[in-house]
Amino acid sequence: MHKPTLHKCDGRKLLLYSRRPIAPDIEAPSAEQSGTPPNPYLRWHPLRGEWIAYADHRQNRIFLPPVEYNPLAVNIDPTHPTEVPTGDYDVAVFDNLFPTLTITAHDAPEAIVATAPGRGVCEVVVFTQDQQATLGSLPLWHLELLIEVWADRYRELGILPDVQYVMPFENRGVEVGVTLPHPHGQVYAYPFVPPVPARELQQQQAYFAEHSRGLLADLISAELTDGRRVIHANDTMLAFVPVCARYSYEVWIAPRRPAASLADLNTHERGDFARALKTVLLKYDGLWSKPFPYVMVFHQAPTDGLPHSEAHLHVEFYPPYRMPGRLKYLAGSELGAGVFTADTLPELKAKELRAVKVSIE
Repeated sequence: MHKPTLHKCDGRKLLLYSRRPIAPDIEAPSAEQSGTPPNPYLRWHPLRGEWIAYADHRQNRIFLPPVEYNPLAVNIDPTHPTEVPTGDYDVAVFDNLFPTLTITAHDAPEAIVATAPGRGVCEVVVFTQDQQATLGSLPLWHLELLIEVWADRYRELGILPDVQYVMPFENRGVEVGVTLPHPHGQVYAYPFVPPVPARELQQQQAYFAEHSRGLLADLISAELTDGRRVIHANDTMLAFVPVCARYSYEVWIAPRRPAASLADLNTHERGDFARALKTVLLKYDGLWSKPFPYVMVFHQAPTDGLPHSEAHLHVEFYPPYRMPGRLKYLAGSELGAGVFTADTLPELKAKELRAVKVSIE
């Protein structure tokens, strides 16, 4: 993998990734030539016991621009610079222009609760130069490269002193709030372990302490034995609708062995991961004629310097659809109590997904 590091005129970093050598004369464009660096901060929520990030500069971010003003397209018009350059490369990663967290955050204002600077990193991952592509339409070699990119970001961001958790994710579709249609994802590097993965890790730690083996590894074994919710299985990876699914078409992808992070996957596992990922994405898109919206989130070991024998890498998909044409909106029970009502059975949704024929080669 080739990976030159460039810098934009506004100081932000741009990384280019490719299977081939990248020309040394590529210059990093910037969609913004000047401006005050953002300074997000955190406030403590005393009842929930968690941090809330405040980044009001994000109100000014670009929202569903016309194709000719796509900031993630390659830069061909110097009068309207974009975020990525013209050139022969496969994936681009750059510091978000409107970050929720930034490594330069400082001097959090006082409040009646505890506050702290919103230190961390928010990166944009441009999956491909092709504006018409989707993550699932990319060839397997490209997905394998992307898995290497995500692993690289985990390693590089995880060693920063202010970072305790690195989370790649993709929001796809206006139904989940996407503001730029170009195929892309993001990586958030948090100064704490966020509440959702922290709760999962707590459960996994307790199980590991009692049984001396992983909770998710045992769940994977049970799902394989049951078989009804399995969407795809290969030598090293499993994709399945979990027995405890909260969303109608929720799918998890996980290595069969308890690899702690993307950085722990070997070459063979990265290839199998790409096959599982492409299979799930094509099955989603094969359900209906319109592109299938989802949130895809990677859960992996924290980078807080502590041992995490309990951690087991996995990807969780949260699609908002519960029935064709109907969205699942979180309401009173889900938002107010944190109790999800699943009005469809995981076994039936898995059956629908398994019935979708796809070709990944």
